[in-house]
Amino acid sequence: MLSRIAESLFWIGRYIERADDTARILDVQTQLLLEDATIDEAQTCRDLLSCMGIEPADAAEAGVDMFGAVTIDQVLRLLAYDPQSPSSIAAIIGSARESARGARETLTVPLWEAINTTWRPIPSGHFEALRPPYIFSWVRERAALINGTADATMTRDEGWQFIMLGRNIERADMTSRLVATTALSSGAGQWTSALRASGAYDAFLRTYRGIETDRAAAEFLLLDRLFPRSVVFALDRAEQALVNLTGDPRRAGFQDEAQRLIGRTRAELEYRSLTDLVEDLPDEMERLQRTCAAATDAISRRYFAGSEALAWKGVGA
Repeated sequence: MLSRIAESLFWIGRYIERADDTARILDVQTQLLLEDATIDEAQTCRDLLSCMGIEPADAAEAGVDMFGAVTIDQVLRLLAYDPQSPSSIAAIIGSARESARGARETLTVPLWEAINTTWRPIPSGHFEALRPPYIFSWVRERAALINGTADATMTRDEGWQFIMLGRNIERADMTSRLVATTALSSGAGQWTSALRASGAYDAFLRTYRGIETDRAAAEFLLLDRLFPRSVVFALDRAEQALVNLTGDPRRAGFQDEAQRLIGRTRAELEYRSLTDLVEDLPDEMERLQRTCAAATDAISRRYFAGSEALAWKGVGA
C-alpha cells in the first residue's frame, strides 16, 4: 500500500474518533456548568482548553485570553464551531473529509458518502446553527455511522488495520483527556457525567453491581479490559493492529518502536496499583498522551516515509 494512502486511512480513523470524543468531553463540561452553580466557569474552561492542548498563544490569536475570564461560549467556539480553529470539531471533520479524498480509491462508496455527508453542513453554515447539546448528539451519531459503515463494508486488509490503528490510538488519548478534565472538575457528580458521555454508565452499573464511586468510575474508564472505550482496551487493539500490519510474530523483543511504546504503557497501567494511578490523574494522563504522540511519530517514520508529517494539537512527544 502506498504510504500516502496508508497515512490518509490512519488519520481518517483518528479524525473521526477525535470529533466524537471532543463532543463527549464538551458534553460533560457543559452539563456540569449548567447543573452546578458553584463551579468556577472560568477555571473549568481554562482547564478544559489546557487538557485539549490549546496553548495560550493559540487562544490569544482567536481572541481568547486564557489568563482571564474564559467563558464556555468561547470554549465552544474554539473546540466545536470555528473551522479556523485546528482543534474544533468543524475543522476535524473537514480534515477527515480531505483525508478521505486522498484515499478515495481505497474507500468503499458507502464510507466515502458517510464522511462526505457529515462534512456538508460545515461549508453550508448549517453546522454553526446547531446548538449544544444537540450538536454533541449529532456528532456522536455521525461518528457512529461512519465507524459502523467502515466496519460493515471494508475488508480486513492493511487499509482496515490503519483505520483501526488510528482510531484506537486516538481513543486512548482522548479517553485520557476526558479522565483528566473530570479529575480537575470540582462539581458533584462529574464522574457520573463522564461515564454517561462515554456511553459507559449502564455497563459500569452492571459491572460494579450498582455501586457508584469516583474511584470505580476512574478504574472502569482506564482499566476495564472488556469496555471498548477504556484506555487499556484501546491500547490493546492498537497493539493488535500493529501486529497484523507487521505480520511477523517474533519470538523475543519488539522491532517496532510504536508497538514497544504502546505495549509498555498498557502493561504499566494494568500492573500498577489503582491507588497510585488515581493519586495524580492529570499528570498520569499527560504521560499517556505523550506516549500516544511518540507512538504516532514512530508509525509515521516506519509506514508513512516520504509523506509530510501531520501536526496535531495536544501534548507533544
